[in-house]
Amino acid sequence: MRAFITGVAGPALSDAERAFLREAEPWGLIVFARNIGTPEGLRRLIGDFRTTVGREAPVLVDQEGGRVQRLGPPHWPKYPPAAVYGQLYERDHARGIAAARLGGRLIATDLHGVGIDVDCAPVADLPAPEGDPIIGDRAFGTEPDAVAAIAGAFARGLIEGGVLPVVKHMPGHGRATADSHKKLPVVRTDRATLEASDFAAFRGLADLPIAMTAHLLFTAIDPVAPATASAAIVHEVIRGSIGFAGLLMSDDISMGALSGSLGERTRAALAAGCDLVLHCNGDMAEMQSVAASAPRLQGEPARRAAQALARRQAPAPLDVAAKRAEFAALLHGLWQPAQGWA
Repeated sequence: MRAFITGVAGPALSDAERAFLREAEPWGLIVFARNIGTPEGLRRLIGDFRTTVGREAPVLVDQEGGRVQRLGPPHWPKYPPAAVYGQLYERDHARGIAAARLGGRLIATDLHGVGIDVDCAPVADLPAPEGDPIIGDRAFGTEPDAVAAIAGAFARGLIEGGVLPVVKHMPGHGRATADSHKKLPVVRTDRATLEASDFAAFRGLADLPIAMTAHLLFTAIDPVAPATASAAIVHEVIRGSIGFAGLLMSDDISMGALSGSLGERTRAALAAGCDLVLHCNGDMAEMQSVAASAPRLQGEPARRAAQALARRQAPAPLDVAAKRAEFAALLHGLWQPAQGWA
């Protein structure tokens, strides 16, 4: 298999996509709203993907809750944004942790039911007053210890439900002064401040299986390359200061924050120390360019990938209706579930 994760164009694989998947052998697939109709249709797409690549390859999705939730009504319930858990935590630490863990567990139940086994969540970024609202209520809070505790609980819920979490966006996206989907944000904060705040939130999550990088330029550490393509950020900060030893994937390399061709972006991210690159939009020409530049997954990246997937576990039975009612009760007064939630 090769060191990249791909998207596809629609709710079913085309013949051209099957041929591409057989030839390119991506490590995994990421699905978006364009791929999602009914649960049955999504299960067919995932099954077709895994049959085509010939293995139980990981399938990813962004399912945080709030603004970032790819599976939604009428087939799946809406979940609160991360900030709601943070608000509850401020009132009562134990209830905030319990709600985050249960929220992760319920989301995992939805995902596992259709064959998705990796969720690109939780977000451990600390939003700053000067930051772009792209993070906003996707964050659990503004204090590193609280964010690590709540995000860790959410991640445990996912793992208990058979889904691997991807903590994002290392080493911290909260100070971004622009939306990295559109252009490269530049963070000019001094390193000591970053170490004590933004980076600190991730240290308590360093034992999670997978992490995603941020497309941000931290001038105090690397004034030239964004974190995804910066060996200094990956090795000194993510692997060093934060202590993350798991599987490291890039954020979507087709985003506007990065420059150069898709092949150049792929090579730069992998050379900097990312284990995998992520490409999301399902554009065949771009997919082929990424695949042509992604090497076979081997050595340390392959070991980390295998170690991450080894943490997939079968979920214990869950009384979903009862747990949804418990979840709603925990968040009463802060978040109102939609009709039909339970």
